[in-house]
Amino acid sequence: MTAVSPITVDVVSDVMCPWCFIGKRRLETALRSVPELDVAVRWHPFQLDATLPKAGKDRQRYLSDKFGDLARADAFYDQIRAAGRTEGIPFAFEDIKLSPNTLDCHRLILWSRADDLQDEVVERLFQAYFVKGEDLTKAETLVRISKEAGMQSDLVEQLLATDTDLGQTEALIATAQNSGVTGVPCFIIDGRFVLAGAEKPETIAAALLHAEETRTNPGTEMPN
Repeated sequence: MTAVSPITVDVVSDVMCPWCFIGKRRLETALRSVPELDVAVRWHPFQLDATLPKAGKDRQRYLSDKFGDLARADAFYDQIRAAGRTEGIPFAFEDIKLSPNTLDCHRLILWSRADDLQDEVVERLFQAYFVKGEDLTKAETLVRISKEAGMQSDLVEQLLATDTDLGQTEALIATAQNSGVTGVPCFIIDGRFVLAGAEKPETIAAALLHAEETRTNPGTEMPN
């Protein structure tokens, strides 16, 4: 008898995207509502702003350049704060001093897959940036997060000092873009159904149930 593979949920996400943090919470709520399903969640990289320098950019300047003025930015993020509160996320945007280039964060997430620690690392990165206002461009921040998540932090420290898997990470981002992903979060369920945006938990749960009911080739996967 052949074992049936779990339903895959491939989440295309960026660490500096607040809606991706909200989407993670909504996915978790959806999964709790369908405990009968065997689901495997995997995280894939995306960059909302690949033009950011490796050392990041002053947050106030970044917001001013993006929105035209800080008042418009504040109004935009007020809506996100409200959405975050409904999901138990205490966004502290005022504590963020630097908008980071997230390539190194995505390398860390990629490495964490080997130890099945992706979800833990993604959660800690979101918490560090959006709740604690930490600088995600600093290697020591990422090394500490890797240690707290249970990774081999000494190895992570060594790898971050090199360009290891930088090309692969950029290629994965390009793959997502070439497949039609233009915004995040994007949930690809069972390699067949796409939910674009931080959908409500009931919508995600319904898509998971539909995927289970219509499976003809269990184990369909998104390219790694």
